[in-house]
Amino acid sequence: MLGTILNDAEPEWKLGDLTERKIVGESVFDGDFLHVKRDSVLLPDGKQAQREYLVHPGAAVIIAVTDEGKLVMERQYRYPLGRDFLELPAGKIDSGEDPLETAKRELAEETGYLAARWQYLGVMHPVISYSTERIEIFLAQGLTQQAARLDEEEFLEVFTLALPTAMDWVRSGRITDAKTICGLLWAEKIGNGAWK
Repeated sequence: MLGTILNDAEPEWKLGDLTERKIVGESVFDGDFLHVKRDSVLLPDGKQAQREYLVHPGAAVIIAVTDEGKLVMERQYRYPLGRDFLELPAGKIDSGEDPLETAKRELAEETGYLAARWQYLGVMHPVISYSTERIEIFLAQGLTQQAARLDEEEFLEVFTLALPTAMDWVRSGRITDAKTICGLLWAEKIGNGAWK
């Protein structure tokens, strides 16, 4: 049944334009990394509502595959949730930086790996209800390793993991990071030839 749903043609939308239009906005908080905004908006039915959201500069996530077919992964403590997470390498896009350059920089700085071949795969929006964040997804192959160059306040452990094990860890709840789950889905689809 799910296959039938996935193969359906584009549905006929009945509600028309769903755009919410900004009336007025204010900056609630401006940090070094994130900015919190609050806007009054006009809804499609003519009523007004409030929208609070984070303005995020965007990020790049890297599916780095070794010559042995293993994924380069990281274990990193994430303060807001108070625990370690298992993740694909990723990092914030600096102002004016091309996302591919972000991916190359972050892979080298965090893991020490350089890649001979890069492929842009797509984009994901991890928290569409309250953030402008987008994460650009890249595949990196032909890896060579040097020493990592972590930021002064950055502590993480780099390891490699077979894709089937990573997918098992998603299923069991050991890997819960959204960008990593999305990246692993891409890796699985590319690996089995379903996506190019």
